[in-house]
Amino acid sequence: DRQIGVDAPDLLGRKEILEVHAKGKPLMDEVVLEAVARRTPGFSGADLANTLNEAALLAARRGHSEISEADVDEAIDRVIAGPQRRSRVMNPAEKRMTAYHEGGHAVAAAALHYTDPVTKVTILPRGRALGYTMVMPAEDKYSTSRNELLDQLVYSMGGRIAEEIVFHDPSTGASNDIQKASSIARKMVTEYGMSSRVGPVRLVSDDPDPMTRFGGGNQREYSEDLAGVIDAEVHALMETATQEAWELLNSNREVLDELAARLLEKETILEAELKEIFQNIRKAPPREQWLSAP
Repeated sequence: DRQIGVDAPDLLGRKEILEVHAKGKPLMDEVVLEAVARRTPGFSGADLANTLNEAALLAARRGHSEISEADVDEAIDRVIAGPQRRSRVMNPAEKRMTAYHEGGHAVAAAALHYTDPVTKVTILPRGRALGYTMVMPAEDKYSTSRNELLDQLVYSMGGRIAEEIVFHDPSTGASNDIQKASSIARKMVTEYGMSSRVGPVRLVSDDPDPMTRFGGGNQREYSEDLAGVIDAEVHALMETATQEAWELLNSNREVLDELAARLLEKETILEAELKEIFQNIRKAPPREQWLSAP
């Protein structure tokens, strides 16, 4: 999922940047720049320029005289996740594993209360990924709540848990998911003050220089005992997220199976069809209220 950057322009700013870079490019009437701006939250000015330039190149390669909506859609995907790897052909078993893995992410996200909408799920290899699930905010956001971060942990683990539920044998495909989720959990404890045991203190260095931060002089500013508490809190967040993902996917197994089957058939499912698949999804129970102090 694309992280929202504080330096990224807002909706109006993105639209203005797109208008500048669209000059001289033959866009079809179906391409509405405001709609493109809404689909690219978190994009920098360079990302937006790359998107339109990539769309123009795609249109030329396809022999089109104008840039279509499909060209722009593919260009957005390339900026986010890299180009499709058409030379990489998955065998049927790996393709089925990927369909359930991405389906697990999507079903978990759809069943949670604080996630952004799932707008696309694909099992077409792109960049280094065998597939990906796109969860995009409907509007610009500049901060993230604790419940939103907890939801990110849950749906990050959804792919791994789907593999365990269906195949009883998880793959290495979840390594990047685990890395991202672990990073979020550790930041919740050491940077965002979202752990009752550790409290609202910042426990990471503010030194921006990697030479001094990691070059032998990197001393922790807290004790070994507190380091153990931090590790325990991160582990507890991950364990809770894993358990929530288990419960959500088991209670929505028929939805997971339906999504995986359609992915195996079509390879890519977009937002409108996803809404239809998720219309009867069983939502997660509400979490207990959390406060840093009673």
